[in-house]
Amino acid sequence: MTVTHASARASDVRVISLLSLAHGSSHFFHLILPPLFPWLKAEFALSYAELGLLMSVFFVVSCIVQAASGFLVDRIGARPVLFAGVGLLALSAIVLSQSNGYALLMLGAVIAGCGNGVFHPVDYTLINHKVSVPRLPYAYSAHGVTGYLGWAVAPVFMAGIAALADWRIALLCAAVLETLILVVLWFNRGDLIDDAQHRRASAIKAAEEANPGRAPQSAFAFLKLTSVWLCWLFFFFSMIAMAGIQSFAPSALNQLYGIPVTAGNFSITLMALGSAAGMIVGGIMAAKLKMPDRIVGTCLFACAVISLLIGAEFVTAALVPGLFFMIGCGLGIAAPSRDMMIRSATPQGVSGSVYGIVYSGIDLGAAVGPLLFGILLDAGKPNSLFLGVAFLQLLLILTAVKVVASNANAGMPKTQ
Repeated sequence: MTVTHASARASDVRVISLLSLAHGSSHFFHLILPPLFPWLKAEFALSYAELGLLMSVFFVVSCIVQAASGFLVDRIGARPVLFAGVGLLALSAIVLSQSNGYALLMLGAVIAGCGNGVFHPVDYTLINHKVSVPRLPYAYSAHGVTGYLGWAVAPVFMAGIAALADWRIALLCAAVLETLILVVLWFNRGDLIDDAQHRRASAIKAAEEANPGRAPQSAFAFLKLTSVWLCWLFFFFSMIAMAGIQSFAPSALNQLYGIPVTAGNFSITLMALGSAAGMIVGGIMAAKLKMPDRIVGTCLFACAVISLLIGAEFVTAALVPGLFFMIGCGLGIAAPSRDMMIRSATPQGVSGSVYGIVYSGIDLGAAVGPLLFGILLDAGKPNSLFLGVAFLQLLLILTAVKVVASNANAGMPKTQ
C-alpha cells in the first residue's frame, strides 16, 4: 500500500512538472516579440500599430486554435497535440529570426499563435486525468506559477540577448530553448500517455448509467451547457482586465500619480510576482478549505476594491507598487480555486473540448482589452483603466456565482 501510494505520488509529481514546464514555455512565447519591438522598429521601419498588430494576430489565431484543438485532444489524445504545439513554437522563433520584412514577421506570429493555442486543452486534460484528485489544487497552482514565471523571464531573456548580440540571435536562442523542452517531454512521453478512446468510453458508460435507455449524446452536447459559457465569460472578462493593466498601467499611473513609466513597469513586475506567490498559497487553500466559490469571490472583491482606490486617486504614489503586489496576490490565490470550479463544470469525456472553448476566452480578451482601454486613454481618461478593472472584477464574482449555480443544475456526468 505504501509503495503504491509513493508510486502514485511520484507519478503525479512528474506529470505536474512536465506540464508546468510546457505551460511556462507557452507564456514565455507570449512575450518573445514585445521586448524586441525597439529593434524590429528600427530594422524594418515599422509603426507601433504594425508592431501591435503582430500581437493581435497572435492572440486571435491562438483563440481559434485553442477552441479547435480541444476537439482534437478528445479525438486523438493530448500527448501528440502537446508535442505539435511545442514544435510549432520552436518553428515560429526560427521563422521570426529569419524575417526579412513584415510578411515573415506576420507568418511567425501566426505559427506562434497556432502553437500557443493547444496548451490549455492539453494541460488541463492531462492534469485532470493523470493527477490524483487530492493533488489537483497543487497541480493547478504549479501550472499557474510557471505561467507567470514564463512572463517574467521572457523580457529579460530576449532583451538581454538582443542587447548583447542581436535580435535574431535572441529569437534563435528562444527556438533552442523550446526545442530542448520538446526533447525533455519526448524522453518522458510515457508519463503523458492519454487514452482518448478510454475517456470517451467512460463518458458513454457514465451517461448510460445516469440515464438508462437514452441515446448517447453528441460530442458537441456540452455546448448547450450554460456553465461552459459562463466559464468562457469568466476568462474573457478576466483577460480584458489583465491585458489592459499589462498594456497601459505604466502610462495611466504616470498621468494619475506622476509615477515614471519605468517605475510603473516595476509595479507590473510586482503584480506578476505577487500572482506567482499567491498561486502557491491558493493551491494550499483550495486543497484544505474546499470552498472555491468563496475563495474566488473574496479575492476578486479585494482586487476590485484596490483597483477602485487607485482609479479614484484615493491613495498616494508611494503605495501603488505595494497595492499592485496585493492585486497580484489576490488573483494568484483565486486561480487554483477558479480551476477547480472550471473542472466541476466539465462533462466527463470531453475535457479537451471544454477547456479549448473555455480558455479561448483568454485569447479573445487579450485581443480586446488593449484596444478597449487604449481608446479610453486616448480620450484622456486614465482613471478609466482602474475603474474599468474594478468593474470587471465585480462582473467576475457574479459570473463565478452563476457558474456554481449552473453546476448544481447540470445534467451531464462530470470529469472525475
